[in-house]
Amino acid sequence: MRPLRVGIDGRAFTSPAPGIRRYVGGLVPALLALDDAPEVVALGGSAAAMPAGISRVAERPHPPTNAGWTLVGLPVAAAEARVDVLHAPAYTAPFVASVPVVLTIHDVSYERNPAWYPYRRDPVRRAFYRWSARSANHVLTVSRFSASEISEVYHLPHDRITVAPLGVADSFAATSALSSDLPAAVTTPFLLHVGDLHHRRNLAVAVEAVLAARRHFGALPALSLVLVGTDRGAAQPLCALAAAAGVPEAVVRLEHVEEPVLHALYRRATALIYPSRYEGFGLPVVEAMASGTPVLVARAGSLPELVGDAGILLDPDDERAWIDAVIRIVTDETLRRDLSTRGIARARLFTWARTAQTTLDVYQQVARAA
Repeated sequence: MRPLRVGIDGRAFTSPAPGIRRYVGGLVPALLALDDAPEVVALGGSAAAMPAGISRVAERPHPPTNAGWTLVGLPVAAAEARVDVLHAPAYTAPFVASVPVVLTIHDVSYERNPAWYPYRRDPVRRAFYRWSARSANHVLTVSRFSASEISEVYHLPHDRITVAPLGVADSFAATSALSSDLPAAVTTPFLLHVGDLHHRRNLAVAVEAVLAARRHFGALPALSLVLVGTDRGAAQPLCALAAAAGVPEAVVRLEHVEEPVLHALYRRATALIYPSRYEGFGLPVVEAMASGTPVLVARAGSLPELVGDAGILLDPDDERAWIDAVIRIVTDETLRRDLSTRGIARARLFTWARTAQTTLDVYQQVARAA
């Protein structure tokens, strides 16, 4: 039998969302490495961004918007490529296509908390997401938490949703060689947060905890909080908190770093701090654990599901608990070693090979049902 032929939205490889780029960048090579690997065709997108081993169909004329591409251009490209299954990896999918559609929904925070997304066109986007979910033959998501949320808000039966947790690249392993130093702006000791700076990430709690810890430590080397990620409207208030305390250097912003620098940041951080109120997955938490970095995370969303007993889980609104946890993680070397060991073991559960096999199983399921 010929291998299954899968079309994947090629625009995902250059998505403005780093999480989407990481998703397709990890998934597609892992799919191609499977024993029963499918043939993968990129539908549209930039040829320069395509990973090795896949073919590509160029975009044909379509309405000049993202919605126009998704609703018109993408199904046309899928028909031209003669794929067996179309995979839309980032929330939106054609409402009508000539082949079965698999849609990945990473979370539904925009439905649960629309106040976090106060954009003029957000109701339109939410409606687009909703109809994409209901039109797809099958939905993939990244955690049991997200599966439950998707089922509830979109009224989808559980048998139309499959959980395929994300993986972590081998390059994040604590034993891998580092090829970069820390950026000049970063000094040790520091806590690290990786991810776009959204208000839902609740980072004021992290800043206040670092400021309180600095006061507690007094003359000891100054602790800082390093924020790696694109600002989505939350950066200025965070920097203002540190400036108002007279220590603007307590918050260090890095808009974008290359992969080797990210590895160095994970490995040299005292801990990853993640007080987010809502996460569909939280890949930086798994990357930190794989790197041997202790994690302090909120007891919210999918984070307890990821971390298990390998990190410190805290109420996202208990500021005193975060302060105490930061002071403890900085001063207790035995705790750091224990969490590092637990985290490394926990992170081994999250592989791109597992993600790819579960995803291929869904492709085959919908293709058989067509």
